[in-house]
Amino acid sequence: MIVITAYSSVEKAVEAMKQGAYDYLVKPFSRDELILVIEKAFSLLGLQEENHRLKDELEHQHDFSHMVGISDGMQGVFEIVRRVAPTEASVLITGESGTGKELIARAIHQGGERGKGPFIAINCAAIPANLLESELFGHVRGAFTGAVHDRTGKFEQADGGTLFLDEIGEMPMELQPKLLRVLQEMEVEPLGGKIRSVNVRIIAATNQDVEAAIEEGRFREDLYYRLSVIPIELPPLRKRAEDIPLLIEHSLKRLNTGNAVNFTDAALDCLATYSWPGNIRELQNTVERMVVLNRGEPIDLHHLPAQLRSTSCKSKNNVVELPPEGYPLEAIEREVVVQALERNGWNKAQTANFLQVPRHTLLYRIEKYDIKKP
Repeated sequence: MIVITAYSSVEKAVEAMKQGAYDYLVKPFSRDELILVIEKAFSLLGLQEENHRLKDELEHQHDFSHMVGISDGMQGVFEIVRRVAPTEASVLITGESGTGKELIARAIHQGGERGKGPFIAINCAAIPANLLESELFGHVRGAFTGAVHDRTGKFEQADGGTLFLDEIGEMPMELQPKLLRVLQEMEVEPLGGKIRSVNVRIIAATNQDVEAAIEEGRFREDLYYRLSVIPIELPPLRKRAEDIPLLIEHSLKRLNTGNAVNFTDAALDCLATYSWPGNIRELQNTVERMVVLNRGEPIDLHHLPAQLRSTSCKSKNNVVELPPEGYPLEAIEREVVVQALERNGWNKAQTANFLQVPRHTLLYRIEKYDIKKP
């Protein structure tokens, strides 16, 4: 705000500044003087916005410490990220809620030439359908009831950088054609305004089965193919149990308690065998809860949440721990054969003896499931 007055005094100037005025002009003033003050004000606003954006990026860079994984699934994801980041290809990240889709999107953004530009994220499921169009494309004053000033949409805010469309599967059907046109033409049309060109890279994410949504008529097939030039599927945490100790360690570093927090082997085993329906987000919250309630002693089984203990910490006599949602019998049999082969160095005779079956039975399973040595 810039105050203009014909009645100047030090007291009034101080009062104006206290109430949030940027500067104070006294009549009469020249046009050049007014323009100079306005230019300085906009320059300050730009610096403030840049400061907020850099702070936001630094905070999220800290969260990149959670992008760890020695599992084959995550190593494959990291390899795709490294290869796709320097390109301009659109990326569609799929995976269950809590698997870290936004972290992967930020890694792609920061790994390319657009890393110095803005990273703008919008959750398509968190904004009412009647407001989402204005959020994405912007509007001008008077475009609709309540539009009392111009609003810059997310596409224009992301100009020169990356726009992350989270929960894209929730986008209303009536908005999808307009989004498709923007992706094809790289032009946005604010509500009530004129067409404007933008230069934006699109990364989208969803926890839904998009192909099923296409079949049900809830998502446009042409938009899907436009978004998923490079598809990345994040594995759920239950399929990368070997990463859980690493994730726990990094969660502890992120919390930075100042005091060493130790887990007993029994507690770690229980955490590693839990199915984690909320994935990494649930794991982080669980670790934080145990750290906050910890009284300086090693975290043992009785410190774990009751729900986790009841579904995870089972008898060690169980050879197979089935996930709550069930598992195909043939997949179990295939995994058993592969694990036995790996443990015995792919020696078929030793593997058959290990599984306590005739050699021809093992050979039949290897052929049936098309098992090949890597």
